[in-house]
Amino acid sequence: MPKSDSVAGHSTVEEHSKLFRDLLLGFVKIHVLHHASVDAIYGAGIAAELEGHGYRLSPGTLYPLLHNLEAARLVAREERIVEGKIRKYYHITPLGRQALDESRKKLADLVDEVLAAR
Repeated sequence: MPKSDSVAGHSTVEEHSKLFRDLLLGFVKIHVLHHASVDAIYGAGIAAELEGHGYRLSPGTLYPLLHNLEAARLVAREERIVEGKIRKYYHITPLGRQALDESRKKLADLVDEVLAAR
């Protein structure tokens, strides 16, 4: 394979893009946990909040992410009737709060290190 086809040691741009997407999803999870720690969130509401931070997630990405956080017991789901329809709200659990606190520490360390390297 010619050297120009390689991106940062990855064999294809697609592979590189997937790794970058996985990295961004980690940031999105921290955002979701943070907002769920402030107040209960729901899909469309958190999607709009995330879009304000530059993350445009499709429902096919966002809802599995919420379900995975619930399966990991980082958030808990509560169903409420809103305008005659069931809306699923998510709030942080004690385990989720612990994960968020640890993430904040690691994020602060990372930011300090990366910005110091400038």
